[in-house]
Amino acid sequence: MSLLKNVGTIGSLTMMSRIAGMAREMIFSRVLGANAVTDAWFQAFIIPNVFRRLFAEGAFSAAFVPMFSKRLHGDGGLESARSFSDDVLSIFLPVLILLCAVMMIAMPGVIYVLADKPIDPVEYDIAVAFAQIMFPYILLVSLVTLFTGMLNSVSRFAPGASFPIILNVVLISALLGGEYAAATFGWSVEQVGFVIAWAVPVAGILQLAWLYIWTRVEGFRPRILWPRITPEVKRLSIIALPAAIGGGAYQINTLVQLYFLNQLATGSVSHMNYADRLNQLPLGIIGIALSTAILPTLSKFVGGKNKEGADRIQSDAIELSMLLTIPAAVALAICATPFITMLFQGGRFTMEDANAAGAVLGVLVLGLPAYVLVKVLVPNFYARSDTRTPVYAAFISLFVFVVSCIWNIGLSLPWLTIEPLGYGVPGIAAASVIGAWINVGYLYAVLVKRGYYTIPLALVGRVARQLVAALAMGAALWFARDLLTGWYSAGLLARVGALGALVLCSAVVYFGVAFMVGAIDRQRIAALTKKKAP
Repeated sequence: MSLLKNVGTIGSLTMMSRIAGMAREMIFSRVLGANAVTDAWFQAFIIPNVFRRLFAEGAFSAAFVPMFSKRLHGDGGLESARSFSDDVLSIFLPVLILLCAVMMIAMPGVIYVLADKPIDPVEYDIAVAFAQIMFPYILLVSLVTLFTGMLNSVSRFAPGASFPIILNVVLISALLGGEYAAATFGWSVEQVGFVIAWAVPVAGILQLAWLYIWTRVEGFRPRILWPRITPEVKRLSIIALPAAIGGGAYQINTLVQLYFLNQLATGSVSHMNYADRLNQLPLGIIGIALSTAILPTLSKFVGGKNKEGADRIQSDAIELSMLLTIPAAVALAICATPFITMLFQGGRFTMEDANAAGAVLGVLVLGLPAYVLVKVLVPNFYARSDTRTPVYAAFISLFVFVVSCIWNIGLSLPWLTIEPLGYGVPGIAAASVIGAWINVGYLYAVLVKRGYYTIPLALVGRVARQLVAALAMGAALWFARDLLTGWYSAGLLARVGALGALVLCSAVVYFGVAFMVGAIDRQRIAALTKKKAP
């Protein structure tokens, strides 16, 4: 299949999950708002997800899937793959149980370190309780990742792509149930928060059951044996370690950001979460889809020493990513507060909260093209079995991010005092943007220095024309935004109408101007969409 078709398939599945997540956040904002309880909930939810991305989806998947697939499609066949997965499961499960036990015991200290400021005892207890309730989710979702890897090895992608929707459906149900209890029985925000916290491990159980059923359907019989460290399990651990280190920078970034947000006013964690939810929508659909789609093809060209083919697929990925990402970034930057208002404002999420989150989003999306470019450039290194360079880039980006955050909130030490710039949450968003662009610059400089890839001048010209089209779209949105001001916080139909009008205006102006100025290479698009001959 063509690159465009691959991206469309993966992106559509990702979009379904993101839309469900967006619906969850819309209901969440109205039911709980932005306050100490929501800050505690988001903080508690971030902690297990950091471990999940670091160990389960990151390091473990990168090591397990190729090894399992090799056994499945090799001489040993199904029995060899089953034996390997059983050995991994029998080691993996006790380690996860031990990790959960240690973290749940240590959670009061973890929350204390992340706060690092005077905190109300009641708020502190709520934050600890939320985190202890939700942390076992990492055990459940890690097993889900194991089963997903097994299914992906036999090209059964739908179950693994759909399981995030289960979490969103369960959380939405809990939110609606909590809101009903609050209206009927007078439940407090804290009580509703606990209901939603318990919904997370419940969703994890359902996700695990869903994937387990599919592994059985595909002929696998996962079993828990007496743990034994076989040579294959040992090799899995050795391969997973570099991947864990590589993913560590990004996950440390998340925890560091949480630390700095906790130094600011109540509601800061929530405002960043709502802004990042919109920022992640195009990032997930475009960036993740492209990085997933191009890696196999890049690996094939690099392995076959076909530099022309590798350069072409890299250029296609950059062109397609910028074609979609640049207008998304411009539109979100100009209409940040209207979009936040239309989607989240209402109930306990006030107009002041919408303005605050909109200010954060307006800054955060300035790094959106960089976030996507990182996703698009990194596969060029992975195709060459180079996992170290992306690690170096990630840690340099992390260092820049930390320094920028310290500059924003200030620092007072016996031997050093840094006066705060005082930009609040938008300042932390700006630090993330700066770090992302540093990351892109480093990755591209290394690609050029090693002779792996250089952006063709023709592509530079098309991206420049894409920027011209995006600026024209931005000018149109600037006027359209003010014309619809009264609709953003009105009823549902008015909000939907305003959102549709802004999206339609964006699409018509951007793609119209893009075709006029030659921002889109029509021949390349035709080639990308052309099916392979049978």
